[in-house]
Amino acid sequence: MSDASIHHSPQILVPLTGPNLKRRLARNEVTILLASYQGAAYIEAQLDSIASQSFRDWRLLVSDDGSSDGTQAIVTRFAKRHPRGRVRLVTGPGLGATRNFLHLVENAPDGEMLAFCDQDDVWFSDKLARAVRALAEVEGPGHYAARTIITRSDLRPAGGSRRFARPFGFRNALVQACMAGNTSVFNAQAAELLKAGVPAARLADVESHDWWAYQLTSGAGARLIHDPQPALFYRQHGRSVMGRNDTAAAMATRFGKLFAGEYGNWVGANLAALMPMRDRLTPENRAILEAFHDALRLPGPLAAQRLRGLGLYRHTTVGTAALLAAATMGRLRQPRSPRSPRR
Repeated sequence: MSDASIHHSPQILVPLTGPNLKRRLARNEVTILLASYQGAAYIEAQLDSIASQSFRDWRLLVSDDGSSDGTQAIVTRFAKRHPRGRVRLVTGPGLGATRNFLHLVENAPDGEMLAFCDQDDVWFSDKLARAVRALAEVEGPGHYAARTIITRSDLRPAGGSRRFARPFGFRNALVQACMAGNTSVFNAQAAELLKAGVPAARLADVESHDWWAYQLTSGAGARLIHDPQPALFYRQHGRSVMGRNDTAAAMATRFGKLFAGEYGNWVGANLAALMPMRDRLTPENRAILEAFHDALRLPGPLAAQRLRGLGLYRHTTVGTAALLAAATMGRLRQPRSPRSPRR
């Protein structure tokens, strides 16, 4: 599937009608992957919102990274309220949120849909139902994400997350993370792709599990579904790992990382994670990946020219211009090193 055929559209959420769709929904199971660490202040509200889902065929896998604040006790009490085996608590790698999510993907059961879950959000009751409904029509790999309502720590709304006007696809995914991880749900085919990609992502030490997932699914030609209707309360507080990215201050911080070279390090890690998986990409996207890999080893002005020729873009004109400016200044340049032969 080419990037041109993937669109941001509210029409993709189909009604629950037709015998084939009902049969697909009847056999779908969703494993929720929740990465926790020192989450006692907020995790109970998130767990309660999971228990209140209108879609009932879920199970929960929690990987805790060594909390000492009672998080594990809260999860254990929650598990006791549900049938045995429906909620499982495992020990995380203790290496931060991204590695914890990769650990969850690796330990998730095969053949099921997967849903990423942050410990401090609150899901709307129809969050899973809407994702399952959207993905039920997808024949190959499918990746669903949605907008959110950004809130203060006490869940008072502060505004909706950004709306994206441009298409979602691999040319965007290579340079921007915008399929929000805390809303992301993957059908079984996309989940299998993520599981296959975990070893390379771990070795590369990718910065962001949701950016990596967007790159891998879009590169493999997955159907990308971005729901314009918010799916959850995205709680902001002093210990938020990522935080909102739509304020002037947040954008200034991200541009600073772009021109300081930190963003270039993230891109390099993403490339290291994607290159071993390139046989799973569509032929078109494999060619884009290899051209991107080669372009970032060129002097700055030539690299920027190549990126422009590849049609890579961020969702705003200013963002794309900043990307190309950083490339021109050599801030995205990657070291030359032998790479494995193309297959």
